[in-house]
Amino acid sequence: MPESIQNTGSAVAAGSASDADLLAQTAIAVRAAGSALRDRFGDVVRHQTREELIRALAANDDVSLGVLRPRLALLRPDARWVEEELEGGALPPGEWWVVDPAEGNVNHLHGLPEWAVTATLVRENQPVLTAVHLPLTGETYTALVGAGAHLDGRPLRVSKTTDLGLSLVATSQARPDEDEEIVRRIGSSVTAMLLDALVVRTSVPATLHLLNVAAGRIDAFWQFAGARADLLPGALLVTEAGGRISDAEGRPWTPESESFLAAAPGVHANAVATLSR
Repeated sequence: MPESIQNTGSAVAAGSASDADLLAQTAIAVRAAGSALRDRFGDVVRHQTREELIRALAANDDVSLGVLRPRLALLRPDARWVEEELEGGALPPGEWWVVDPAEGNVNHLHGLPEWAVTATLVRENQPVLTAVHLPLTGETYTALVGAGAHLDGRPLRVSKTTDLGLSLVATSQARPDEDEEIVRRIGSSVTAMLLDALVVRTSVPATLHLLNVAAGRIDAFWQFAGARADLLPGALLVTEAGGRISDAEGRPWTPESESFLAAAPGVHANAVATLSR
């Protein structure tokens, strides 16, 4: 069957499909958008000014959204759309599509392979389902509340590691042009983790690290500040894979929190202790 919105009957068209059906169709949508981005991937896109960079980023977003948005709108006609992918904070009541049409867009422009397409349905400020597609590997990660996290249909589970000193951990820069206080906090946290963990990875985007936490490849990920679009997909995947989500001080995380931590249960408390000192 072609990679397109399948005819699942009037239920989907009317926006009344089950969440499991919605997830299946959302996965098809992110794969289609990813294919369009893959066709644009290759040589480094040269830019001499910030304005040229912004235009190149927007061009990628537009291509992906041109595929993604109409498909998701068909699935949930009444769901609203988060227009700014770098925004954080709580959403108004109801259903929202939180989408990153080119997660890791700057990597795409630099010819680096770490980028993806994500779509998450949020209901009353809780992520209900998410699909993340990595076009260069063909992998699709999905999660549905209460139904687990999967990679191409195979269940995911977080690491069983219990020793932070044996852990591979990671962090990411939430966005360009962070204020000095956050930049210094990032630097201090990396230093602390370099002292306490086995190895620290630092790169963008956040979502790809969180996929690895959900798959048990990385034991913990943290970030200061952050946007809904780069944290909600991974938060749901990690939770459904058996991981723990909090802020860096161990308090319950919400999109309004000033920090984020996702970890295997066995190292969560030690990660909090390291990040809190």
